Amino acid sequence: MTRSDLVEELAARFSQLTHRDAEYAVKTILDAVSEALVRGHRIEIRGFGSFSVTRRPPRMGRNPRSGESVAIPEKRVPHFKPGKALREAVDERNEDLNEKPVARRA
Repeated sequence: MTRSDLVEELAARFSQLTHRDAEYAVKTILDAVSEALVRGHRIEIRGFGSFSVTRRPPRMGRNPRSGESVAIPEKRVPHFKPGKALREAVDERNEDLNEKPVARRA
């Protein structure tokens, strides 16, 4: 689902919202999440999951073309950990898709 798909879904689900209002709501929420992560904060949305910033230590990598060693600096990267309800819902949906009817012999 893309950002525009999310806006369309929100506008369709809540008829009192115009497309512009739905777009503004999605933009505001995503901007707030982004700003909080930039400041190093953790965001938790109950039943959905949590966003945090993790630190990747510096390491030695390898240039695939030349094979020479390259120093890769430390990085801070966003991390998402799904909540229990979301994990179970995805797993349940996955099980439904994987069930196949068993052909019986006559």
